[in-house]
Amino acid sequence: MINKDTIQNIIETARIEEVVGDYVTLKKRGVNLLGNCPFHNEKTPSFTVSPTKGIFKCFGCGKAGNSVNFLMEHEHLSYPEALRYLAKKYFIDIAEEKETPEQLQMQGEKESLYTVSAYAQKFFSDTLTNTDEGKAIGLSYFKERGFDEKTIEKFQLGYCPEERDGFTKSALSNGHKLEYLVKTGLSISKDNQNYDRFRGRVMFPIHNLSGRVIGFGGRILSSDKTKPKYVNSPESEIYHKSNVLYGIFFAKTAIIAHDNCFLVEGYTDVISMHLSGIENVVASSGTSLTTEQIKLIRRYTPNITILYDGDAAGIKASFRGIDMILEEGMNVKILLFPDGEDPDSYSRKHRPAEVRDFIQNNSSDFISFKTNLLVKETNNDPIKKASLIKEIVETIALIPDAIIRSVYTKECSAIMKLSEQTLINELNKIRNKKATQKSKDIANEQEIPEITEFIDEQQVETDDLKFEQHEKEIIRFMLNYGNSLIDVDAEDEDGERIITKISVAKFIVDDLLKEKELIKIQNPLMQAVFDEYSNQLLNNKIPDLQFFINHSEKLVSQAVIELVSNPYELSENWEKKHRIKVMTEDKEIKKNVFKVIDSYKLKTLDKMIAEIRDKLKVETNEEECVLLQQKHIMFQSIRKKFANKLSRIMTR
Repeated sequence: MINKDTIQNIIETARIEEVVGDYVTLKKRGVNLLGNCPFHNEKTPSFTVSPTKGIFKCFGCGKAGNSVNFLMEHEHLSYPEALRYLAKKYFIDIAEEKETPEQLQMQGEKESLYTVSAYAQKFFSDTLTNTDEGKAIGLSYFKERGFDEKTIEKFQLGYCPEERDGFTKSALSNGHKLEYLVKTGLSISKDNQNYDRFRGRVMFPIHNLSGRVIGFGGRILSSDKTKPKYVNSPESEIYHKSNVLYGIFFAKTAIIAHDNCFLVEGYTDVISMHLSGIENVVASSGTSLTTEQIKLIRRYTPNITILYDGDAAGIKASFRGIDMILEEGMNVKILLFPDGEDPDSYSRKHRPAEVRDFIQNNSSDFISFKTNLLVKETNNDPIKKASLIKEIVETIALIPDAIIRSVYTKECSAIMKLSEQTLINELNKIRNKKATQKSKDIANEQEIPEITEFIDEQQVETDDLKFEQHEKEIIRFMLNYGNSLIDVDAEDEDGERIITKISVAKFIVDDLLKEKELIKIQNPLMQAVFDEYSNQLLNNKIPDLQFFINHSEKLVSQAVIELVSNPYELSENWEKKHRIKVMTEDKEIKKNVFKVIDSYKLKTLDKMIAEIRDKLKVETNEEECVLLQQKHIMFQSIRKKFANKLSRIMTR
């Protein structure tokens, strides 16, 4: 259990732009930061981060929150886990209590899978460095590959002993349930016997974006041909191969810094390149590249360089995956290592500076690379050349950007010694065909709505919704300007009229409480915020925006973030540049506060008058009708007063 003071310290220390920046490439826009939303697929940024307010908000999918909420949503962490992650990031000490076997059993299934995986990593690492078998087999293998102690510790490398169920016995004796050991794939249970999946293998933990272990890759070191060289964790609730890239946790910051991601094939390729000082590298771990993995890279950079060994057949087999990258609007480069070399072996044989120079001097864009590679195979055969032209043009047609398509078309026409217009004609033919098919698919998927459905859609914005908007506006003013002082008319002790200063929050609370018999906030979340202000003002305190953003009640926090988020903002130098003075909301706080309160009161009276009219239509009791008519006259009189006041405010 984390105490309140520590939680407050974590929340105050965490910077939203740094936390989100670990996962999303952010660019400055005015006082805020903008990037592509990590929660839904978008190519036009609508994800905004406000460092001053400490919040994020996507105006595309609607996700919003603070640093803790972001980690909970993005990494599927619990509230305590997100706090612990931030505490670790900002070097804040948290006193941890050791969990008992009973507590472990009470955890949710998903959390139990994370817990079991974390235990396995520690077990394998301890076995590697503190047992004779681990040192003799596992540690010696890593040392032979040039991995030093710092690297082994960084990537949390380990070793699973040869004993049939050594790990499983240890995990069970430490309170972990067999059910979760089997679900993560760490253990295999068959015929009432338990086996370790990775026995006798060196271990490569696979981390998610926040650094939690979600799976493993195990490499056998014996020469037994009957056993696979590599064994990977099976799919589980926390490990989905198509969504994961090995090394992404260690690479994301470097990818952003270098605006480029190197893609390799295996675990050792990633680690060896880190030893060469190249950290913006990830691996697909032998699986075919997926759309999810491409989008994962695209969060951090639109540029990707794929590193291959000299096997032409393997490169051609990967063309489909590269086409998928182009289709996502990314820029792809290719690097071929000399025959017999791969990123791992080349990195071990050359100094770090030589590795970096080789990559920089030998990378080429994919379209040119593919064209040159296939041209060599045509041997001037016209039929093969025609087939090649179609294949190249189909690849160029995948690129969303028209200018980039044009550049590649020109370059390919020169390589293939073919008229540029011929390629353009073929390109247009392919793109038109795809556009036509897409239109047909969309038309087939859409259903023509019934007329009654259309009418209902037009009537969504009811009076109640409009009324709720007035309530939200009042609360928004309190949140944004609660501590601001405004001049208001008052009476001194002698009854003389004076001008006094009062905070916006106190003015609104006092004004609405005076009319509490007449005016009541109907939205429960807005009422909760209003009540917080009322209660704290009794102690001469005014809660600030952060109080509500980090509110213990999640629904209140989310509602507040929605209210204070705005997709638009005035450029910092707009007035200076255009020489036009803009009267923004914050420059006329008093006028706008009066306006929003009186508008709300006017709307309330309209609603009450309408209710009285409805009652008069059906009321048959004469005395009751007289009372209703008197109320109607009174409310109409009050309404006229507010309407006149509001008119003066708006035209002043």
